Amino acid sequence: MSQTNGLSSAAANFGKLTFNKAVMEARLPKHVFDSLMQTIHSGETLNAEHAGIIAETLKQWAVENGATHYCHWFQPMTGSTAEKHDAFIAFDKQGNLIEKFSGSQLIQAEPDASSFPSGGIRSTFEARGYTAWDPSSPAFLMRSASSATLCIPSVFISYHGEALDEKTPLLRSMNALSKSAVALLHLLGNKAATKVTTYLGAEQEYFLIDKDLYEQRPDLVMCNRTLLGKLPPKNQQLEDHYFGSIPDCVLDFMQEVEAELYVLGVPAKTRHNEVAPHQFEIAPIHEETPLAADHNLLVMEIIRKVAERNGFALILHEKPFAGINGSGKHNNWSMGADVGGNLLDPGETPESNLHFLVFLVATLKAVHKRAAVLRAAIANPGNDHRLGANEAPPAIMSVFLGNQLDRILNMIEKGEEVKSGGQQYINLGLPQIPELSKDNTDRNRTSPFAFTGNKFEFRAVPASMPIAVPNTILNTVVAEAIDELADSIRKELGSGTDLNAAVMTVLRKEIKATKPIRFEGDGYSDEWVKEAKKRGLPNHKTLPDAMKIWQDQSTRAVFVKYGVFTEEEIDSRYHIRLEQYVKAIDIEAKTLHQMIKTLILPACIRYQSEVADSYGSLLAVAKAAKVSATAKAAQATELAELSDDVAALIAKTNALEAAIQKLHKGGDLDAHAEFCAKTLLPAMKAVRDIADKLEGEIDRDLYPMPTYDELLFQY
Repeated sequence: MSQTNGLSSAAANFGKLTFNKAVMEARLPKHVFDSLMQTIHSGETLNAEHAGIIAETLKQWAVENGATHYCHWFQPMTGSTAEKHDAFIAFDKQGNLIEKFSGSQLIQAEPDASSFPSGGIRSTFEARGYTAWDPSSPAFLMRSASSATLCIPSVFISYHGEALDEKTPLLRSMNALSKSAVALLHLLGNKAATKVTTYLGAEQEYFLIDKDLYEQRPDLVMCNRTLLGKLPPKNQQLEDHYFGSIPDCVLDFMQEVEAELYVLGVPAKTRHNEVAPHQFEIAPIHEETPLAADHNLLVMEIIRKVAERNGFALILHEKPFAGINGSGKHNNWSMGADVGGNLLDPGETPESNLHFLVFLVATLKAVHKRAAVLRAAIANPGNDHRLGANEAPPAIMSVFLGNQLDRILNMIEKGEEVKSGGQQYINLGLPQIPELSKDNTDRNRTSPFAFTGNKFEFRAVPASMPIAVPNTILNTVVAEAIDELADSIRKELGSGTDLNAAVMTVLRKEIKATKPIRFEGDGYSDEWVKEAKKRGLPNHKTLPDAMKIWQDQSTRAVFVKYGVFTEEEIDSRYHIRLEQYVKAIDIEAKTLHQMIKTLILPACIRYQSEVADSYGSLLAVAKAAKVSATAKAAQATELAELSDDVAALIAKTNALEAAIQKLHKGGDLDAHAEFCAKTLLPAMKAVRDIADKLEGEIDRDLYPMPTYDELLFQY
């Protein structure tokens, strides 16, 4: 890597296209910079005069770096980002064209909100909505080959103030958790803490496929997943792809991605081959959650753009290929106080680390009490195919702590003296290899919510989902659990108990109460499904089933109480998620039907005709050529079986067509979603089963599109 003034190019260029703290401090007047920092860190309102100075400074910086336009960059409820570009131009009083960008333009913009999902909050003809600058996330420049645009991270609300985006509820949940956690810290004796934030590192998994092959698959183009495809003899069973040598063409792609992310201030840290062929992962250094959410959206956008430039197609679907591992977005989450550090760091003696134990148990309490809504938080059409598929965590929410922490909590519950045993080491008996320090937890890949040293890894989050969605839910339910723990401790203190005794009394009670959610074993096993049912843990396997929790009044009340969602915003999100599910399955079913009718059936019938012609020719010369009865019977059987399979494919395809036509005939949105889950998807599977069988029978030269062999093993 090239060097610049003793720095690597990554370090020298990091944040070069962001209006970050260093740039602001260097360019803004000190009193304006200090005011902006107070706004970012303490939530104080920024006055109009300072906003005008910031806007002018921001415009000058952007123009110096080649920008001609600006936009408010926001996260509507579409699963991606949105932007409307405006030029830095205006007319002065003399009618001359000038460059201009005001404080009011920085703070607020007015996009057409009529075509964004609202879930019934507003009517289509009511078009007005507002984007508002979020100063906690730095503005950045997005460059193309010939232009640059200033992107201003923003929230998006309706004319009446309802959240139409994913960022607004996330910021509300951050405030709710901070307020609850600070109050608990004060109760525990940390009076200096004024703010608690959550930190996040999102491991993004993805597939890269040859773009030319991708474009020959209607299912990949329309649905971002294959609706047909027979597994090749070799897929991932040799386990040779995981952490294997990265192909040169992919490594070049990764280098280009990282270079673009670094100038945008995204701290990309890790890259490697994932388990499935053509599957990879990129992971960042942890950041505050709102910024991490913005940066993950930039990661998804940049890898898509760079993939296209390098002849790849990016696939972020959770299950693009049947029979091999799908993609998730492992959500590494922790809490940290401005005074007190990481609240989930156990230290060397976790058994005596009171702050750690309280916040650990609070998280357990949150997952136990609100397991169903956490499951709903990570529900999307793709994740239904992935969860529990012997590769990803099951749809059952459980927590893995590791042997040491599990033992400590069990001993606290019983009132026994607890000793962690100190740091452990692994000695390989090789003089050239030093002793290795051993983590206090193992890593359980089958757990949807696992403790991994000083954070929790929410492994069930889907690859294509904006991480603002699950983290909004997680922050809120943890805030509720923290408040309930604090109330219990206050109650104990009110009876005259000293602080340590009060805390331990409450912890013992909650450790016992939350025991059903703790599971240290194999989450993939059938035994766990049976055991989870005995423990009363929910197992919602489909999105329509999972989303029903939002009709529960207790669930709704907690989000309203903490100011994260209004009742109307809950209804809108419920409606949008179901509507998007129905639309996705409808598109998939129609795409599959079209592929069978226009591609697969014609190929199968052509091959059947060739086999029939061959058999007819054989019969014509059978007597003269002395063809045995066994040989004739074998070919007759082959033709009969092929004909039966083709007939079955026709019948299953006709049944799918009938199901598609029934989808929107009567019933409400809930009924449509249930129909998709219980009727349409099974009908699609029935078609796929027979079509994939035929793929393995017909002449390869007749098969009309790239197969799994090509998609997964060719670049």
